[in-house]
Amino acid sequence: MRLHIRDATPADLPAILALTAEDSMHYYADEPTEPTPELLAALDEITRDAHQRLLVGELDGVVVVTAQVTYMRMLNGNGALYCQVESVRTASHLRGQGLGGELMQYIEDEARLRGVARIQLTSNAQRKDAHRFYERLGYTASHVGMKKYL
Repeated sequence: MRLHIRDATPADLPAILALTAEDSMHYYADEPTEPTPELLAALDEITRDAHQRLLVGELDGVVVVTAQVTYMRMLNGNGALYCQVESVRTASHLRGQGLGGELMQYIEDEARLRGVARIQLTSNAQRKDAHRFYERLGYTASHVGMKKYL
């Protein structure tokens, strides 16, 4: 399968929310499943920020994968550029068919073009399938992540 990967638009928000709703990990009890003014404002802010991309991948015009990518200039590595990947989602009925890998390869190719020194991501400790997926792509569990929800 070959994805058409592009930046998300407001019209993609329902599909992105549907992919998120399929996820087994729900971090906020009141996650909206339909676009809200707050989500539309967040999408607008993300898409206007030159350091961020909210990507979607389509098959036959249907959004089936998504990820949010943030580029961060760091003092580490003599001012290195890092790439943070979050909210990677694949439609549940299409998992295991290489679409997530294709999206991650797109992100890696873009990161190389931008001169990124390191791509990093977080994955919930309970998501063993996701960990195997990232390990197959060459990622290593090199750090312990911590979060505090406010």
